Amino acid sequence: MGMFDDAVPGGNITKPIMIALGALLVGKVLGGFGQGADAQAPEQPQQAPTADDGGLAGGLGGLLEKLGSAGHGKTADSWVRPGQNDPIAPGQLGDALGSQTISDLARRAGVSETELLEQLSRVLPGVVDKLTPQGQVPDRQTLDSFFRSALGS
Repeated sequence: MGMFDDAVPGGNITKPIMIALGALLVGKVLGGFGQGADAQAPEQPQQAPTADDGGLAGGLGGLLEKLGSAGHGKTADSWVRPGQNDPIAPGQLGDALGSQTISDLARRAGVSETELLEQLSRVLPGVVDKLTPQGQVPDRQTLDSFFRSALGS
């Protein structure tokens, strides 16, 4: 599991959080966990499925956009660029992601929403930093294989 170990203060990322990160950053669930990425929540037919709607559609790029529109663009930039990563508070991350995405990710990972946000806000800066070594956001294929190897699937 070593790839992300030094991305996180205090060591490793738990499997549930890896699953949530994969869903969030790659835009789909990896490792055959849950019902797969295309199991759209049936209780939201009133929303057109635009790219930033489900939260899971946009992957890493979509996440960075969301953070930008929530006023955390500078913070997100610091993760992408080499150098210090600015922290983000669980509440700020929750606001940026939106409650639908949070409950979806928490359900997929099998943790509470509070736990999910606490863990994600702790690991996300380092993980995004690792995923963007030259300050470039990688394409989905790259992200996909990255998480597959990290999850050992």
